Amino acid sequence: MAYHTLRHEYMKMPPVTRAYTTACVITTVAVQLDVVSPFQLYFNPLLILKQFQVWRLITTFLFFGNIGFNFLFNMIFTYRYCRMLEEGSFRSRTADFVMMFLFGATLMIIWAFFINLLFLGQALTIMLVYIWSRRNPYIRMNFFGVLNFQAPYLPWVLLGFSILLGNTPWVDLMGIAVGHCYYYLEDVLPQHRANLKILKTPLFLKHLLDPAPEEDHVPPPEFRPGGFNWGGNAAEIPPEGRQNE
Repeated sequence: MAYHTLRHEYMKMPPVTRAYTTACVITTVAVQLDVVSPFQLYFNPLLILKQFQVWRLITTFLFFGNIGFNFLFNMIFTYRYCRMLEEGSFRSRTADFVMMFLFGATLMIIWAFFINLLFLGQALTIMLVYIWSRRNPYIRMNFFGVLNFQAPYLPWVLLGFSILLGNTPWVDLMGIAVGHCYYYLEDVLPQHRANLKILKTPLFLKHLLDPAPEEDHVPPPEFRPGGFNWGGNAAEIPPEGRQNE
């Protein structure tokens, strides 16, 4: 019974959230079981360019460290804000949501060539939190029952908490910067420049990921009472039909 309940809840997760969080958990478990080593996963420009270890462009976003408080903390925030974005402002727009991931990951990788950062998963989490917080500015937040603030301050609270835990601030700052770049290009710029939209989701992604819009269903004549064009315009009903009504 518990298995079926867990499976049902898992399948209820939106697809991008389910895929990303599952990949993160599987990667971490694989490292914990010594199936793979973190040295095979971290971002290394030399190994990517010279030895073509291109998988590092992906695995750098999937490993949050060994299973412990830091891993659980990051996974909870990743799952929560990824799901709220996908079910909120990106509802029925899976292709646009994937495009947001691709934009953020690409920008982080470019910056990582100049900043010595090994794993970028936490930066991606902060990016998700930042975008959600800017799109929900009036929601009141409570952090561990101690701090009360509005949503736009959440990324900065997480930055301060990360510093208190002894982590480098550059990962969170990168996530905030990339999140702001996306928010500005997607939400701010079009409002000030006559609907100028720089970030455009490729059509192949839309065809691949977004469901086709449902066409208006017209029931067959035998299911239309009286044989009239129910739901059609009055101008389409012949004059004699109007008189009979």
